[in-house]
Amino acid sequence: MRAALILAVMSLLGYCKDETVRAYGGDAAVWHLQSIDGVPYPVRATLRFPEEGRLSGEAPCNLYSGTQTAPYPWFAAEEVTTTRHTCPALDAETRYFRALAEMTLVEVAGEVLILSNDKGREMVFRAGGNGE
Repeated sequence: MRAALILAVMSLLGYCKDETVRAYGGDAAVWHLQSIDGVPYPVRATLRFPEEGRLSGEAPCNLYSGTQTAPYPWFAAEEVTTTRHTCPALDAETRYFRALAEMTLVEVAGEVLILSNDKGREMVFRAGGNGE
């Protein structure tokens, strides 16, 4: 009986495996935005996957966090909240959040993370390390 219980628990734990981008290399770095739709992004913006089902980062003016529970290779930035600071790069930050909200696919290829959608939009990030 005890062995059956242990097997049942182990079986259930197997079904709880993280299937988001985090489990496919997304947790390996702080991702630094390089471009949106092929246009170099002029200021700093980062994206992280700190724990299962979560995303966070720094936009040009504000810190942000939200959920991302879509299974890889799908992507959905949801329930995104930000701090409320203003800065000269607020227009760039608005472009960042609008683009992030439209992304539906994610690909991790070594040091590069690409978010895209079926309309041809794309955000390219490069790994910058876990402590940045």
